[in-house]
Amino acid sequence: MFQGAAALSLDAKGRIAIPARHRDALVPDGAPLVITAHPHRCLLVYPQAAWEPISRQIVAMPGLDPRTASLKRLLVGFAQTEELDGAGRVLVAPSLRQWAGFEKQLWLVGQGSHFELWSDAGWQQQQEAMLSLDSDALPAGFESLAL
Repeated sequence: MFQGAAALSLDAKGRIAIPARHRDALVPDGAPLVITAHPHRCLLVYPQAAWEPISRQIVAMPGLDPRTASLKRLLVGFAQTEELDGAGRVLVAPSLRQWAGFEKQLWLVGQGSHFELWSDAGWQQQQEAMLSLDSDALPAGFESLAL
């Protein structure tokens, strides 16, 4: 399970170092990972084995509906299969960096089965949105969650 938020730096070649504590689960036995765009202007980072069934579901959806076609173009069209180098770094493709508005400082945020990768500005906006949530208007299922 991927959880927690880690500040990362994007190097001059467009690579990030995956925290050591997540490497074995994210790239078991050296398997590749998949990075793709998300409609919220962040990136999704999946172990390849976890991404494949999601990708098959997306590809199988009919493409004549403009909304469905747009999401297919985004999620599958931007998907990049990448491998970690010997130092635990992975390249984030220029098209993905542009989509997410990446500069030097990034945030890797665990979401259970995958990570989200946010620009510093995007992650700060998400935190502000979290702080402004009205407890009387929680999404379905969260109103009864005991923490």
